[in-house]
Amino acid sequence: MKLVKVAVLASDPITRAGAASLLGSRPELVMVGQDAASQADVVLVMEEHVTDRVLSQVRDLGRQSEQLTGPHLVIVVDHFRESDLMTAVECGVVAILPRRETGGGELVAAVLAAGDGTATLPPRLQGALLAQVQRMRRDVLEPNGLTLSGLASRECDVLRLVAEGYGTEEIATKLCYSERTVKNVLYGLMTRCGLNNRAHAVAYALRAGAI
Repeated sequence: MKLVKVAVLASDPITRAGAASLLGSRPELVMVGQDAASQADVVLVMEEHVTDRVLSQVRDLGRQSEQLTGPHLVIVVDHFRESDLMTAVECGVVAILPRRETGGGELVAAVLAAGDGTATLPPRLQGALLAQVQRMRRDVLEPNGLTLSGLASRECDVLRLVAEGYGTEEIATKLCYSERTVKNVLYGLMTRCGLNNRAHAVAYALRAGAI
């Protein structure tokens, strides 16, 4: 059985104690204190409003964490601003639940799902997140030749052909580049992303969903 370390953050001590007691009754969940929240696998945040202070607090957890991606965050909140959605996702939030409509069973299920990396967002916020991602792609990434994966469009084009087994000369011919350009594209990508060779670069692009 996989054990998931969970911390509960709430400004109201009664809310915090109640949630910790509920989650602590599950054998697969191991509760840790607020002072060790950055080392938890999942952090449950329960507040009326997600304020700038709350966002700053959860952002700090990711910075303090020894894990590569920081803890997954579950927020149970009465009021959440759609304008804060992208910031929340960047901070590691994988689930946002309406406080007044979330019972004990839903809370436990959301924390367990977060432990497996599964995201849980209300339909309204899912639509808002997709709209914001599309705006970011259109207004920020595409004008700069970038994709959502963080790779430039021509880097994706080159890596797609590398993955198909083409050599530098063949790639240059297909893309109407010089061989030097192809080599520079690959070198720049590998240097920027800390990749060891072309195979590593292809694997990186595949994991990122770029090719």
